[in-house]
Amino acid sequence: MGQTLAEKIISEHAGKNVKAGELVIAKVDVTAVQDGTGPLTVQEFKKLGKEKLFNPERTILFIDHASPSPRKELSNTHKVLRDFSKEYGSILSDVGAGVCHQRLVETFVNPCEILVGADSHTCTSGALGAFATGMGSTDIAVAMALGKTWLKVPATFKIEVTGEFREGICSKDLMLHLIGMIGADGATYKALEFCGDTIENMSMSERFTLANMAVEAGAKAGLFIADEKTKEFLRQRDREDKFRTLKPDDDAVYERVIKINAQDIKHTVSCPHTVDNTKTVDELKDVKVDQVFVGTCTNGRIEDLRIVAKILKGKKVNPNVRMLICPASKEVYLQALDEGLITTFVEANAAILPPGCGPCVGVHAGTLADGEVCLATQNRNFQGRMGNVNGFIYLASPYVAAYTALKGCICADY
Repeated sequence: MGQTLAEKIISEHAGKNVKAGELVIAKVDVTAVQDGTGPLTVQEFKKLGKEKLFNPERTILFIDHASPSPRKELSNTHKVLRDFSKEYGSILSDVGAGVCHQRLVETFVNPCEILVGADSHTCTSGALGAFATGMGSTDIAVAMALGKTWLKVPATFKIEVTGEFREGICSKDLMLHLIGMIGADGATYKALEFCGDTIENMSMSERFTLANMAVEAGAKAGLFIADEKTKEFLRQRDREDKFRTLKPDDDAVYERVIKINAQDIKHTVSCPHTVDNTKTVDELKDVKVDQVFVGTCTNGRIEDLRIVAKILKGKKVNPNVRMLICPASKEVYLQALDEGLITTFVEANAAILPPGCGPCVGVHAGTLADGEVCLATQNRNFQGRMGNVNGFIYLASPYVAAYTALKGCICADY
């Protein structure tokens, strides 16, 4: 009986052939925490009584969720991570470096590896062909100490996408469409394995968006076969020697196969207060917005910023709208500066935030007032997500975000 991509990667790390449903102990290549989950992980690690990390060079602490810190309590938690990094020799990604998930794919994770992180969107790195998944702080502490973890091998949904998108449609629309189709818990503890010619033709940026939001359907991981585009992504970051690929067997057993025609995908929006509450833009005419936010680990990459800049060029954001733009990492920020995108945004009256999570988690920067509406390129729109339970969050692509900022209501043209 053949194996899925998830089963093959886990088999290599467990030292035996595994199949869905098995409980295994697997070696871990990379561990990561962020400033929301990291302090608890540090606390649990110290309870284990270990004097050193198993692999300090591949243990990364990210300060990105409240970056820079908006209040003393959070500053103190940041100090915990900085002190731990100095004491144990782990890698620290400090204020201004960017969102952990973007930084992980840029610098730390390679194909066919296992990454565990104390953040649900750790699955972003699955676009590199790695098995990347989020876990609780205690589990990450154990992985940091022992270099291995336990997990149940997930069953896999095969997501086969074929054909070409219509003009202006992108992977964010596809993912919101899929989540609307199967539900926010429709793939709970499954691996989503993306394939088909549409996926093969996607840029790495678009693949990262799909992998990032796999968890919004409840999935344990979102996986892609590493290919020439993956190799080129690594080459640009001096990691071409880390390229390798695994492919699922032709007779791999999938729990479910979902086939999607890319031509059927329209501009799709998640409406308050759940990600699977989806509608097309055509169904949301005249929904006025107070704020538009472009950024995050979902859509804060250079390709996303280019889409927005192209639409905003020579125009002004609607006077009734605040537009916030937050590059996902320092690398993205520098490239946006070099290409003149930041100038375009500022001239359009958008506000630029430092690399990081920004308003997404509601800790600082861009908190909504009572009754306000925000359209964001982030991955979650739960009630209170942006810092106010009385706010309303819609999720959409950078394309829709740009046009919405210009018009003042949710739209995909101007």
